[in-house]
Amino acid sequence: MNNALDRAGWIFVAIMALAAVLVPVAALGTPEGALVHMPSYLVQLLGKYLCYAILAIALDLVWGYCGILSLGHGAFFALGGYAMGMYLMRQIGARGVYANPLLPDFMVFLNWKALPIAWWGFNSFAYAMLMVVLVPGLLALGFGWFAFRSRVTGVYLSIITQAMTFALFKEFFRNDFGFGGNNGLTDFKDILGFPLQSDAVKAGLFCVTALFVNLSYLVSRAIVRSKYGKALIATRDAESRMRFLGYRVENIKLFAFVVSAVMAGVGGALYVPQVGIINPSEFAPGNSIEAAIWVAVGGRGTLVGAAIGAIAVNFGKTYFTGALPEYWLFALGALFVGVTLFFPAGLMGALSWRWKQRAPKETGT
Repeated sequence: MNNALDRAGWIFVAIMALAAVLVPVAALGTPEGALVHMPSYLVQLLGKYLCYAILAIALDLVWGYCGILSLGHGAFFALGGYAMGMYLMRQIGARGVYANPLLPDFMVFLNWKALPIAWWGFNSFAYAMLMVVLVPGLLALGFGWFAFRSRVTGVYLSIITQAMTFALFKEFFRNDFGFGGNNGLTDFKDILGFPLQSDAVKAGLFCVTALFVNLSYLVSRAIVRSKYGKALIATRDAESRMRFLGYRVENIKLFAFVVSAVMAGVGGALYVPQVGIINPSEFAPGNSIEAAIWVAVGGRGTLVGAAIGAIAVNFGKTYFTGALPEYWLFALGALFVGVTLFFPAGLMGALSWRWKQRAPKETGT
């Protein structure tokens, strides 16, 4: 990372840490109607943006530093979300519509007689969090092991990652698959015994999400600045030469891909209790393509730019879908084309270039 990006990264970390403190204070410690008061719906909305920022950082780790344009990272995000949703559904117990202490409402409605094996253990928060990490990680491990050893690269790899998420999208739509079908999982009551509709819980979830954004950035930063990170970048820039030098390129790619998938799964797990629902639409290929746009807009290969791109684009999406809903997709497409033509390195890339141009003048050279 150059000095400008490094400086921007630390500023971003400081802002996230500050937000983790100030947003809960503004939501809980100020009276309604006060100038600095933050309503709970806005806390949830900002928390959702930060979950997307985690996904963007995860994608930038493999695309920006390894050259793997994954159009299936939405699948890892959704799988982490489903793991969290399954835990939240098990916490409802007898408070559901059908008052069944063991089976979620949709299973009772579909005349399921017993809890499927896939749902066992999700009454435990620790087990659910283990699945948030393991399920996306194991899928990435299996998928990446076959893909990278088969030397699938470029657009072909992008296509099969999209095929993977589309297959999951279609499978989770089935009612007999055991995950809520088209309606997905919703009507959550509480998390760790605390009511999800409480303003304090909403503020707490925002705080945890902001801290995980920082953790995702710092872990990714540590990876790309390490010796392994140099090998990762070399693989991106000259894969054939790395193979000639004796490096196991497939293992280099696989590690980054698995770490990225786990990170995306954590983002999905934090997303679900804040939006209150998880359904198969999260697997839609368009979501993964949109995540790639966030990274491109913010700046591929910058990490902090990916996070900023995710937050900025989704803020614009919220505004445009409310003010001009029929034009949002046109605006998104125009943004992507404009950035590609005029800022190919993204917003952070442009900022870095500008800083390099000013640096000699500031030092008097």
